[in-house]
Amino acid sequence: MSLDKPYANIPGTTIFDAEQSRKGYWLNQFCMSLMKAENRERFKKDERAYLDEWPMTEDQKKSVLSRDMNAMIALGGNIYFLAKIGATDGKSFQQMAGSMTGMTEEAYRDMMVGGGRPATWGREQEKK
Repeated sequence: MSLDKPYANIPGTTIFDAEQSRKGYWLNQFCMSLMKAENRERFKKDERAYLDEWPMTEDQKKSVLSRDMNAMIALGGNIYFLAKIGATDGKSFQQMAGSMTGMTEEAYRDMMVGGGRPATWGREQEKK
């Protein structure tokens, strides 16, 4: 049963709520497993085999394998858990965020230092 979610229509935004949490439970548990060095090594040795140990959906597994952060979020991933994948890959949070926007790390950093995106971002597409 879906509740009334007035926040569900924010352009370009996926809200991590209880429904998203349930959807991404195993994806997020996998991410948390990467806090242990032995699990990071097992994952890096054979990513697919390690992912297959988790009862995630095939789409979730594919999004991890392709490092599609936006897809992982849409499939229930929490950015704070997903950061463990980036750390395993030797990427900073800033590099990960930049990849999610289609910007270089430098362009993303400059945008954020400059105050972030304008409040109208994403709404231009609604008018088309």
